[in-house]
Amino acid sequence: MDDSGITIRTGDADDWPAVSELLSFAFHEQVTPEARDVEGSVVEPERTLVAEDGGTIVGHAAAYTRELTVPGTILPAAHVTLVGVAPTHKRRGLLTRMMHRQLREIAAAGREPIAVLWASETKIYPRFGYGPAAQRLQMQIMMRELRPPAGIAPGSADRLRLIDPKDAIAELAKVYERVRPERTGWSSRDDRWWRFVLSDIESQREGATSLRGVVHETPHGPTGYALWRTKGRWERHGPNSDVQVREVVADDPAAYAALWNFLLTIDLARSVTVSFAAVDEPLQYLVDEPRRLGTTLADSLWIRITDLPKALAARTYAAPVDVVLDVTDPLLEQNTGRWRLTAGPDGRATCTATNEPADLACTVLELGSAYLGATSLAALGAAGTVRELTRGSLRKASIAFGWHRMPNPVEVF
Repeated sequence: MDDSGITIRTGDADDWPAVSELLSFAFHEQVTPEARDVEGSVVEPERTLVAEDGGTIVGHAAAYTRELTVPGTILPAAHVTLVGVAPTHKRRGLLTRMMHRQLREIAAAGREPIAVLWASETKIYPRFGYGPAAQRLQMQIMMRELRPPAGIAPGSADRLRLIDPKDAIAELAKVYERVRPERTGWSSRDDRWWRFVLSDIESQREGATSLRGVVHETPHGPTGYALWRTKGRWERHGPNSDVQVREVVADDPAAYAALWNFLLTIDLARSVTVSFAAVDEPLQYLVDEPRRLGTTLADSLWIRITDLPKALAARTYAAPVDVVLDVTDPLLEQNTGRWRLTAGPDGRATCTATNEPADLACTVLELGSAYLGATSLAALGAAGTVRELTRGSLRKASIAFGWHRMPNPVEVF
């Protein structure tokens, strides 16, 4: 407790109804009992922080225990979520208290060298050391104005099969797990998370259909799937429905092309909406009129490094590197200092404390921004947030921190 009389404690399962009500105020949502139960099914009470004022819950922050694919490996990552403060208790330092405590507890536990979140307001989380680590491509596709990728060839043994996603979790998970190790920005999904991802609450469809699914099958098993809804519209000139793509996962180029051919040729539809595509999404190179994809960029994952030497040593690097980093972290002081990062031709790395002269200087935020390989250290250098102390070190480090594919976040958690 501080002078305000507000206490912060670890939550328990009985808090969820009041927390859900609090978050409905914070995010301007009308939460139905069904939606509350679905969201509560993945909440881990022991990883929640609850702020109370006179017995009333006025603040909340949580984390999920999941893994995140990062360049070259899969890491335990605290998936930070459900952060909110009651409108009656804003600007009293409550959010800062919760975020500081949460990050210190994550660091002290020693299991998760990074934390990751989606930012509701992007000005908030840099204050706590989170850096913008990935973008996503959004598309509003004029499907009748372009030629789609080739579908399944006549005579091929491959085929597409419609599914009810909730009844096909085993098939979907099999494909997802094959692809996940190579897709930076993907989170792990156990059975509980699959049920949550595929939850199909009518009040949240905004007039669209229930969730649909299609699997790309080969004689050797499924190699891809797509999830989508449609929002039916009829106008003066006839049908004008929108296909709302949730997820396209493919194990090979043939399955990827066939799934997009299917989605871009659905009858009675004139547009396709995609909210979670990679910046380097292959579809951009498979259509004859890429402008008709209607692409825009949006931010996605924000990364906060909680254990700097462990985090930097865990990921793989795109080129050999030997650089001394002078890092400042005002919250997690154990990250502050000089660190020698080395990676050989195989990309494997070590990161150890050193007294050697520094080559680059930055805060922990810039390293979080660069961690997934999408944000260039050289760009941060041009912005003045990374300082080059040894000539040539910024270019070499920037190449090493890069990656051969852009992150592809596919779900908000």
